[in-house]
Amino acid sequence: MSEKSESMFIQYVDKYFKGVVVRVVDKLNDKQNNPLTYLFKEMLRKELSISGKWESISTLNSRVSADFVAMDSTLPLKRRDAIQKASGDIAKSGMELWLNETQLTELDTLIALKSQVQESDIIAKLFIDTPRVITGIYELMEKSFLQGFSTGVTVIGDNDNPNVGIGVRLEYGYLDANKFGASVLWANNPTTAKPLDDLRRIVKKAKDTDGNTITDVWMDDVTFEHMAASDQMKSHYIWSINYLGKAENVPAPTLEQVNAALKRDQKFRFNIHIIDRSVVNEKNGVRTTVTPWQAGMVILSTSTQVGVLTYARFAEMNHPDPTVSYQTADEYILVSKYRKNSPLSEFTSSQARVVPVICNVDQIYQLDSKTVQA
Repeated sequence: MSEKSESMFIQYVDKYFKGVVVRVVDKLNDKQNNPLTYLFKEMLRKELSISGKWESISTLNSRVSADFVAMDSTLPLKRRDAIQKASGDIAKSGMELWLNETQLTELDTLIALKSQVQESDIIAKLFIDTPRVITGIYELMEKSFLQGFSTGVTVIGDNDNPNVGIGVRLEYGYLDANKFGASVLWANNPTTAKPLDDLRRIVKKAKDTDGNTITDVWMDDVTFEHMAASDQMKSHYIWSINYLGKAENVPAPTLEQVNAALKRDQKFRFNIHIIDRSVVNEKNGVRTTVTPWQAGMVILSTSTQVGVLTYARFAEMNHPDPTVSYQTADEYILVSKYRKNSPLSEFTSSQARVVPVICNVDQIYQLDSKTVQA
């Protein structure tokens, strides 16, 4: 493979590369105008790892009441909390795209005719891959986060490994005591399924046993449809609006209607969130669409902030190639532009050492609506 060398269009790279990267990040973070959703950006806070490792730490039984004591008496000794920790190395990920000789010839032609074309047309062609390589890291993080949040386990691909698809497995240590099944399968059982009873059982366990208050519930769109179509949910909904008809004659309530109905009952003071997100994978030139959220899995949490996006520096950040142009996106993505010969190509790449980490797993509860609890 040929060595990297300076971009063939260095005058444009020096002038516009930084601004292009900034605009791409701003656009991706614009929730109003970006059609893609990135829950990992909303639910994880960024955290630099000096050691290059990720850690998920949970403190069990941490909420203990203090005691009233008489003046001048000794303080009662409390049992130290049990600490559980999962950790591992932060894998490197990234992607690389290039302009081939045909595209470079078209770009040369535009530059030769720059008195007759807008400079923005030249910039658009030269930096066409910059949004794609940054978005690629975002998409990987979203896929990994949704997979990990719904199951407690995720896999981050390792760009250093030549075999695409091999990566590092992250297990966050979800507690067996916080994993539940349904009393009756939610799917295809609208008259007998009891989704509210199933949720209530977990809410009660969280509060009475663990001292946790459930504030948010997450599920995929199909699972929500099963829940909303159940007679139990429809009965609860018509009760909330003081409707005296029969549940079977009422259409399934919407998400807004379900959340409004739940808030009218002291037992259900949480918000339901629907996960409807797919990610496109590419392997050996073949693209496939995956839905990273585990189908049928319902996650209950005590907050919308559930962890950290842990990132680390890597070798090329500390030892940059003098012939390569670099910009950093969102603190943890290194974007590069350079050329290679044989054949002549202009490359844009992204690299990152970053992983989503679910923390405080003692405050997260799983309900598998596709499994009957023994």
